[in-house]
This record gives sequence, structure tokens and C-alpha cells, in this order.
Amino acid sequence: MKEILKLEHIQKIYGNGGSITKAIRDISFTVEEGEFVGIMGASGSGKTTLLNCISTIDAVSAGHIYLDGQDVTAIKPGDLARFRREKLGFVFQDFNLLDTLTIGENIALVLAINKTPAHQVEPQVQAMAQRLNIQGILEKYPYQVSGGQRQRCACARALIHGPRLLLADEPTGALDSHSAQMLLNTFDGIHRQLGATILMVTHDAFTASYAQRILFLRDGEIFTELRRGGQTRGAFFEKILQVLTTLGGGGTDVR
Repeated sequence: MKEILKLEHIQKIYGNGGSITKAIRDISFTVEEGEFVGIMGASGSGKTTLLNCISTIDAVSAGHIYLDGQDVTAIKPGDLARFRREKLGFVFQDFNLLDTLTIGENIALVLAINKTPAHQVEPQVQAMAQRLNIQGILEKYPYQVSGGQRQRCACARALIHGPRLLLADEPTGALDSHSAQMLLNTFDGIHRQLGATILMVTHDAFTASYAQRILFLRDGEIFTELRRGGQTRGAFFEKILQVLTTLGGGGTDVR
């Protein structure tokens, strides 16, 4: 498999002088193309900071991050926005949809920003909406549909431009159990059928059990990792819970 993401000894330090916080102490790992990787850890373990550094929302204090061989940490500030919209897709806990646009227009927005020819936009939106089973709500506004439908819209928007890496930050955090299950099945589908490369931060063991591999963080470092391999999702879920117990609790939502 081709290596798509590589982190080399990254650190993130906040503050200066006598008040310094090392949010990330020393983290290195790789992600292969088409892999679905989860990141877990207690509050303050560095998982959100890690995602922010990979997404270029935040800058590392030391080390390097490579996406498709390009050193992300060396990209000039003026070029970061273009890099994000061309190479990355984002799914957030709170959806981040624009209430003044329809579901279809929200999905199409990134294509418009990337200057996709107008005649190509509608067919791409329709095709992605059908993949995520939201083709019937494209004319509705976000406030007119369920949380699960809004999150699938956010997934469609994140995937519509063919990003190299999909970053998900607590994607099921604002959903009820049924909607969370549907979204996770959607993630599983886009991973298997579209070959999407997914990096997902979550505190929830049930959500994490859909990934192929889990990196567990503690105090800004990788504590351990689990690989699902040929295990059932249920067996993998139990192993995740065991690691979380060792880490000090949390993540015991058994939806």
C-alpha cells in the first residue's frame, strides 16, 4: 500500500517562559492510502491538537508532517487555504453547514470555491448524494432535516472534491444512537467502496471499533496501538475497552 500520511517526531508547545504546555511531546506514525485510522485518548491527551496540526489549522513546534510526500509544515501561510480545500476533507461534530444554503448548495460549495466548471457541479452533487442516501433532501435546508442527515451532508461536502485525506473530529458526538449508527455505516461504506483514507478522532469505543487501527494517546505521546485485522467488530470493541481501562477510563459508551 502507498503511504499517504507521515508524521516525524512532531511536537506542539503552547506558552513561553515559565508557563509552557507540551500538548504533543513526540509523535511519529504513518497512514497508508485507503486506511481507516482512529485516534483515542483522554481529554488533554493531545488528540485534537494532533488533528489540528495535520489539518494545518495549527502549526507544529517541531517535526514534520508529509501528505503525499509534500512537507505540510513547510507550506507558506498564503498557500494553506488552497492546500486544505484541495487535499483535505473535514467532518466536524457540529456539522458546520450554512443554514442559508440548501443541502445541495452546501455540498456544492467546495466545488464552486475550487472553480469546478458549472456543468459538472450538479452531476457530481447528485452522484455523491446518492452514495450517501440523501438525494431526497437536497432542496431542503439544514434546519429542516435530522442531525444524522446533516452529518451525512457534511460527509458529502467533505468527499465531493476527492480529497486525499478525510479528517473527522468526534463525528458522532452530536448524534443520537440511531443517527450515529447510520453515520458509522456511511463511514464504513465510503472507506470500503470509495477507498477513502480516514483519520478520525473519537472518545467513544463503539465509534472507534469501525476503524482498522487505533492509536491511543496519553500525555501527548502514543501509548499503544491496536489493529483490527480479521477480528469481528465486537471483538475489536472489547479490546478497545481494555486499553481504555488501562489508560484510565472513558470511552465506555456501548451504543
